[in-house]
Amino acid sequence: MEQTLVLIKPDGVQRGLIGEITARLERRGLKLIAAKFMQVSPELAEAHYAIHKGKPFYEGLIRYITSSPVMAMIWEGPEAIAAVRQTMGATKPTEAAPGSVRHDFALEVGRNLTHASDSPETAFQEISLWFKPEEIISWERSTDPWLFGKN
Repeated sequence: MEQTLVLIKPDGVQRGLIGEITARLERRGLKLIAAKFMQVSPELAEAHYAIHKGKPFYEGLIRYITSSPVMAMIWEGPEAIAAVRQTMGATKPTEAAPGSVRHDFALEVGRNLTHASDSPETAFQEISLWFKPEEIISWERSTDPWLFGKN
């Protein structure tokens, strides 16, 4: 099973969208295996956004992600990365597909509610950065065979 990191960023937390976003991922069939509500430290923010260091928007990203709590989660399922990214919608909300989180609840790239890993390699790195192994719970869900069982 594939795993991916999802962050509900400060704007999503402040707007009370944690339940809405989480419910959409659960209804999609993905399984939550780790979650924590946390204040992001400057060190964690810098490590998470290291790829953008030196870009004009980098300092703003750090200020933003550390400005208010985030909900950090790991979701699991077949093609979880693609499923989460499709559920969230395009990074630019005005280009997001109707019915996606960003289409339904966002207007600006700088306030697009969520972060989701974009590849298996990135997911592995981000999960390792945000969660300790003992914080990840492997569990069997009774509906799994009905969601992704083989015929």
